[in-house]
Amino acid sequence: MTRTYFLKTQRIGFAVWQKTDLPLAEQLWGDPRVTHYIHQNGAFSPAEITTRLQTEINQEKTAAMQYWPIFNLTTGQFIGCCGLKPVVNGAELGYHLRPEFWHQGYAAEAAAAVIHYAFNQLKLPQLVAGHHPANLASGIILRNLGFHFIGTEYYAPTGLEHPTYVLVPQ
Repeated sequence: MTRTYFLKTQRIGFAVWQKTDLPLAEQLWGDPRVTHYIHQNGAFSPAEITTRLQTEINQEKTAAMQYWPIFNLTTGQFIGCCGLKPVVNGAELGYHLRPEFWHQGYAAEAAAAVIHYAFNQLKLPQLVAGHHPANLASGIILRNLGFHFIGTEYYAPTGLEHPTYVLVPQ
């Protein structure tokens, strides 16, 4: 399938989720290695994956943002997703990558592009982000991107207090 990318980095193309992307959503959110930090049970059920995909599609329609699917520009491989979720006074930045793309700089590269897009295209006043307390790598990425720790916040999908960060445009 040929993808149209609305945003690109050196290695990554950002597309928009479609209903026909359910197999990709299943690859990503059906993998417990991906979801163990974002779901209380450690894995999404098939129904939850379908619901999550529809939520992303709906957010694009209503708020012009979603956790967009991302692809390797050279190989076309599906990397995962990175994007925004609307919240009061801005948006929440997030990313979920397939394990074969971990530790290769994709999360930071994708997140930096989304930050630029959020502040320069969407003109958002601020971004927030959080991570599972055991996912130390995500905390390092967020701090390296310029986010500042502001405390912890209860995250219902995991039932835990997650370290939370904020970033405002410079």
